[in-house]
Amino acid sequence: MISYAPLWETMKRKGATTYTLRNKGKPYNVGGGTMEQIKQGKSISTNTLDAICAILDCKISDIIEYIPDEQNNVINIQILS
Repeated sequence: MISYAPLWETMKRKGATTYTLRNKGKPYNVGGGTMEQIKQGKSISTNTLDAICAILDCKISDIIEYIPDEQNNVINIQILS
C-alpha cells in the first residue's frame, strides 16, 4: 500500500498547508478533489506527485512510501512458488 504520511511530515517541516498546495504552486496547483484523494489514501497521478515535489521542493520519498501489506505478501509468495 502507498502511504502519504511522509507528505504530511514534509508539509509540517516546510510550514506548508493544503492551501499551499492548492493555491501557491502556480502553475502546479493541486485541486481540491485531488487533496481529498490524498487524505483518503487513494491513488493520484504521477503528474500530481511531480507537481507536489515542485511546490514543496522535495523528493518523491518526502511525499509517499510503500508499506507492504499482508495480502501483497501472500500474492508474492504464490507467484514465487
